[in-house]
Amino acid sequence: MTTHLSSLKQHSLVVADTGDIESIACFSPQDATTNPSLLLKSAQDARYAHLLDDAIVRAGKAGVPAIIDQLLVNFGVEILKLIPGRVSTEVDPRFSFDTAASVAKAQRLIELFAAAGIGRERVLIKLAATWEGIRAAEILEQQGIHCNLTLLFSFAQAVACAEAGVTLISPFVGRIYDWYCAAEKVPDIAVDRDPGVASVTRIYNYYKKFGYQTQVMGASFRKTGQIELLAGCDLLTIAPELLAQLDAQPGEIAAALSVDRAKASAAEKISLPEAEFRWLHNSDAMAVEKLSDGIRKFDVDARKLEAFITRKLG
Repeated sequence: MTTHLSSLKQHSLVVADTGDIESIACFSPQDATTNPSLLLKSAQDARYAHLLDDAIVRAGKAGVPAIIDQLLVNFGVEILKLIPGRVSTEVDPRFSFDTAASVAKAQRLIELFAAAGIGRERVLIKLAATWEGIRAAEILEQQGIHCNLTLLFSFAQAVACAEAGVTLISPFVGRIYDWYCAAEKVPDIAVDRDPGVASVTRIYNYYKKFGYQTQVMGASFRKTGQIELLAGCDLLTIAPELLAQLDAQPGEIAAALSVDRAKASAAEKISLPEAEFRWLHNSDAMAVEKLSDGIRKFDVDARKLEAFITRKLG
């Protein structure tokens, strides 16, 4: 039986947005992505205690940051056993404004994956799409380390990422939707005028019209309608509960995005050196607030993970 999920897979690569290895096994996605919040949740799950125990042993006396690096890789290795594609592994959010530290951490994670027998072609390094994060990604891409720029909310971020030659971006549909619901003081916004869907559509059309190789992966969905209106996007990363809803819905869905439509769009090409990037990004109140909020929330969960490991060691 054709379901909305199986139909969606005909138009876009489906990515599981979870650190729950069993959920990944259920839905057979192409890729998978994690973040500090998902890792914290999974690290506290008894089913995955052995991954943390192994990280502690492997890190030896190198300390909690080294344990977390190894834990990230351990989860990534387990996830890659279940999918044919890539896993996205996130750099510490506290490095979001430090290009050199982001590069060094990414290189270390790639070394640990290599030691586990995983080639860099199966790993995407996740970095926050700050100016400094984008510059780190530019350096890493030149070294053959592929990057996924996350916490992306503004058109300025998307243009800068494409100009830097990053492999993938993750514009956050749901968080944009949340901000506008709060700003307009409404409980919901219809999907046909959803600002998150409109943002990803604009970015996709811009990239395809002007031949950028950077892939677009819609992320952070709140409802299946948002996902279905982005069918045809390069990739879509979807939480397990929404994957289940799509899989339970019989029928086919049509592609909403296409290269041909993108090339016919009215987009005009722009270039964004640093000053222009900061001005254009700063002119978008939603993007400024959500980028900062996202970094803070990931940092809170990263610190909670550190505290959890410290208690376990103690």
